Amino acid sequence: MTINPNLLKNIKQMIPYTAGEQPKEKVVKLNTNENPYPPSPEVAKILKEMDVEDLRLYADPNSSKLIKVLADYHQVEENQIFVGVGSDEVLGFCFLTYFNSGKPILFPDITYSFYKVWANLYDVPYKCPALDADFKMVSSDYSGDIGGIIFPNPNAPTGIYEELDLIEEILKANPDIIVIIDEAYIDYAGRSACELIPKYDNLVVVQTFSKSRSMAGMRIGYAISNPTLIGYLDDIKNSFNSYTMNLPSQLTGVAAVLDNEYFEDKIEKIIETREWVKDELAKLGFSFTDGAGNFVFATHKDYLASRLFDELRKRNIYVRYWNAPRISEYLRITIGTKKEMETLLETLREIMGKY
Repeated sequence: MTINPNLLKNIKQMIPYTAGEQPKEKVVKLNTNENPYPPSPEVAKILKEMDVEDLRLYADPNSSKLIKVLADYHQVEENQIFVGVGSDEVLGFCFLTYFNSGKPILFPDITYSFYKVWANLYDVPYKCPALDADFKMVSSDYSGDIGGIIFPNPNAPTGIYEELDLIEEILKANPDIIVIIDEAYIDYAGRSACELIPKYDNLVVVQTFSKSRSMAGMRIGYAISNPTLIGYLDDIKNSFNSYTMNLPSQLTGVAAVLDNEYFEDKIEKIIETREWVKDELAKLGFSFTDGAGNFVFATHKDYLASRLFDELRKRNIYVRYWNAPRISEYLRITIGTKKEMETLLETLREIMGKY
């Protein structure tokens, strides 16, 4: 069918975010930073005991039980928590709610590529200050006549964790705009910016269940801030869709937060594996950033990243590669189980022995 071009004149046409591949076949999947371990056994218990009759009804639009356990966990009030369908939805609502001045917002030149998509979707102008030679942020670049700031900590795909001193410098320099810290990987790294919320009324912190809590498939994300800023997020959500989070996500989310012993055990195991993988990659001649996520951002001076990516993929090992300025010679490798990482290393040795 030929479409009348006049029909398309007033349709918003986007270049969407490109997610990591989700292959159907059995592979060693190290490309989307999913947790290699299952969620807490308490999550499985909730799903097994759920009454399917409950699905006839709308879930609690306020996600009250989930908000309560998150508030207790972070030692804040319940009106300081906003939940949504994954941190991506929460961040999308943040763009829609907080970035409306018409002035450009700032985020790094190497960072989560969804930020540009949201900015274009909501017609938010943006600028991207360059990370330095070590992929670190330069705090003095984040000020001026701007409409907001957002960045991940640790950053993705570099894995670099910025200390709270830098975040405080940015918050102090920008008291009249919202600063959003996207902490998808914070549990593998260091101190959370959440501890700065009582000091700065312009700070919003966003976290997710997708990485450290092994629940990417349940789509649970949340924001933490002061009650005023959270209230505005709630107003936007309820003007869009009051029932964004389904019942299984709410119930399993509660169970996951309450089983803190399991959570901390798996975090420790992934960090231990990450550091072991760094040592083994170094023996193969790789170098990498001082990453603090559940992944390694690695490069090799003698082997093209694109070639290694293709050769690994031929052998059903999926890692992430971007043909983009400054990072085209890097691979982002998710930390899987010890067995999966041993398979990766054995395969790299085989590939590098041939070329």
